Amino acid sequence: MQSLIVNSTKIYFCLVFMLKTLFADAQNINSSSMVYKDETFKESIQSVLLYNKQWELSRPLMVIDNNDTLKLSFDDINNNVKNYYYKIIHCNSEWESSNLFYSDYMSGFEENEVNDYKFSINTLIAYVHYNLFIPNEQVQILKSGNYIIQVYEDNNPENIVFTRRFYCVENKVHVNAICKQATDINERNTSHEIDFKIETGSLNINNPYNDIKVTISQNGRPDGLITNLKPQFVNTNELIYEYDEGNLFSANNEFRNFDMKSIRYQSENIGGIQFIEPLYHVGIKEDLAKTHAQYFFENDINGKYLVKITEGDDSEVEADYVMVHFRLPYEIPFVTGNIYLYGALTDWQMNAKNRMQYNFESHAYEISLLLKQGYYNYAYAYLENGTDFADLSLIEGSHYETENEYHILVYYKDISDRYERLIGFQIVNSNIR
Repeated sequence: MQSLIVNSTKIYFCLVFMLKTLFADAQNINSSSMVYKDETFKESIQSVLLYNKQWELSRPLMVIDNNDTLKLSFDDINNNVKNYYYKIIHCNSEWESSNLFYSDYMSGFEENEVNDYKFSINTLIAYVHYNLFIPNEQVQILKSGNYIIQVYEDNNPENIVFTRRFYCVENKVHVNAICKQATDINERNTSHEIDFKIETGSLNINNPYNDIKVTISQNGRPDGLITNLKPQFVNTNELIYEYDEGNLFSANNEFRNFDMKSIRYQSENIGGIQFIEPLYHVGIKEDLAKTHAQYFFENDINGKYLVKITEGDDSEVEADYVMVHFRLPYEIPFVTGNIYLYGALTDWQMNAKNRMQYNFESHAYEISLLLKQGYYNYAYAYLENGTDFADLSLIEGSHYETENEYHILVYYKDISDRYERLIGFQIVNSNIR
C-alpha cells in the first residue's frame, strides 16, 4: 500500500488531471480519407463496450439474416443526460469509407438518437449509462462488410465523442482452420502458425488471387494483422493456405488479471484498497517482467474485461469507478520506445492515455487509470519509436503453449462489385487441435 498512498492534494486533483490529459493526441476527424479506429474523443466517456448480445465477451460481429443483435454501451461521467446521436458507415477491409450511398447498405434513418439511458445508483462517481442495440426499429443492415459506428453530441456530426468498429458477415464460404506450433524451427518455441482452407461451395470465384482477401487477427487486436496471404493451392471449390512462414504470430503469454468486482476485500492480485476523497483507489500488486520466466498456464479472457459487481443487482449502473494504480519495476527506462498498459481496458490503443511514466526514484514504470468495477485482463506492451505494433513479448515473454484466439475474416470483391463483401468468418483457438 505504500506506493498506493500519495499526497492527498495530488489525489484530489488526480481524476480531473487524468481526464483532461487522456486525449491530448486526439485530432479532428476527417471521414473522407481516414482509417477508422476504436477511439474515444470526449474525456468523460468511459467503458465503451460493443459485442454480440448473446455473450458479453464476443467480438462485435453479426450474421446477416440470423437475427443477431449487437449491444453498444457506454458511460458518461456526468450526472446530466446528453443528447447523443449515432450514424453507421460502411467500410472496406482497410477501415476506410466504402463511399457507398447510405441507402445502399442501410435501411432506415441515417442519423438517430441514443435514447436508452439510466443513472448510476449509489456510486461515488456519478454517471449516466447508455445502451444501444443494432439493428433496431430505426436502422437495419443490408450489406455485409466492415462497419464503423460514430456517436456524436447535440446532433452535430462534427462533434464525435467516440467511434467503434463492428462486422456484418454473410456466410457464403466455410473456413477450416487449425492453430499449431510453428513449423519453422527458429520460431517453434515462441510462435503459432495458422493454416486454413476456404471451402467456396457454390460461390463462383473467377480470380481467387485478386478477388479474395483474408485478414487474421490475434485476440481481436487491431495491430499485427496478417493481411497479405494468397492461396498456396487452388482446388475445385477449395482455397488452401498452408504456409510455413507469413502466417505466424508471436504466441506471447497469458494475460495478467485482477478482480475488483468488490472493493470490500482484496482479491487475488490486488495489493491494497483505500478510500481517498472523492473515490476509492486500488493498487495492483507489483508486477514483474516475464521476459525469461518459465511458462505458467493461467485462465484468461484474452485481454478483455467484464463489468461486474458482487454486491448489487445491476452492474451497468451500480458498479463504481475506481482509480487503479499499476507498477512495473524496471532497472532503467527504454530510450528508443515506451511501455504501455495494453488490452481492451485501453481500447487496444497506444496513446497518451495508457503510456506509462518512468519513476526514476522507484525505478519503475507507473500509471493510474480510472476503471469501472469488474474483472480485467491486461498486458505490458513495448512500442518502438516510429512503429505502430505493440510488442508484448519484450515484457511478457512468448511461449507456444499460450492460449490465444485467432479470428479469420474472408472478404470478396470481383470486378463488378462496388464494395468488399465479408463472406466468411472463423475462430480458431490455439488450445484446440
